[in-house]
Amino acid sequence: MGSDGFESKKPGGIPAIGAGRPAVVEYTHRDGIGGAFTGLGESANLVEITGVIKWFDASKGYGFIVPDNGSADVLLHVTVLRRDGFQTAYEGARIVVECMQRAKGYQAFRVVSMDESTAIHPAQMLPPRTHVSVTPTSGLERAQVKWFNRLRGFGFLTCGEGTPDIFVHMETLRRYGMTELRPGQYVLVRFGPGSKGMMAAEIQPENGAPGLSSH
Repeated sequence: MGSDGFESKKPGGIPAIGAGRPAVVEYTHRDGIGGAFTGLGESANLVEITGVIKWFDASKGYGFIVPDNGSADVLLHVTVLRRDGFQTAYEGARIVVECMQRAKGYQAFRVVSMDESTAIHPAQMLPPRTHVSVTPTSGLERAQVKWFNRLRGFGFLTCGEGTPDIFVHMETLRRYGMTELRPGQYVLVRFGPGSKGMMAAEIQPENGAPGLSSH
């Protein structure tokens, strides 16, 4: 999977974690991983934990795991997730991580495995249909995703500084074959006035191919 940003000082990489005292492995911080491990000392006690994704929000950059052993929730940072080959984590997915004790509790250091067979995917988490109906007053314009939360079922687009934000509802997104938006992503949108101010009436990916891969 390539460099994970940390270099083990002990031969053989990360040792297996047994039932006894957690293995102690020393790491040298190389590239920061987006600040996920700021303040990590020269050594860390790595503990393997199995649990379930409680929630994960890629736009916020983190989420939490509920461990099977009943201990406190484990913080899962987006940089760790993506470094280990996963684009996102769906609520309900089973996950095995190696984690370390931080000041505010355990934090995932490495994703060992993830099973999405029990996960709740975005299409299953839609808010109640609200029959969003907007009459477009604009042409098909290029806009950037400012913020989007699939759990809350809506987000906002912008056509640039000085323009009003454009509200986009999950129902509108689904109508045009899309399931999720990423902050910073560009889309094509037709919009008009509605109950939330300017609202998207039609939306499609900038490249014209409907649907976004979530993994």
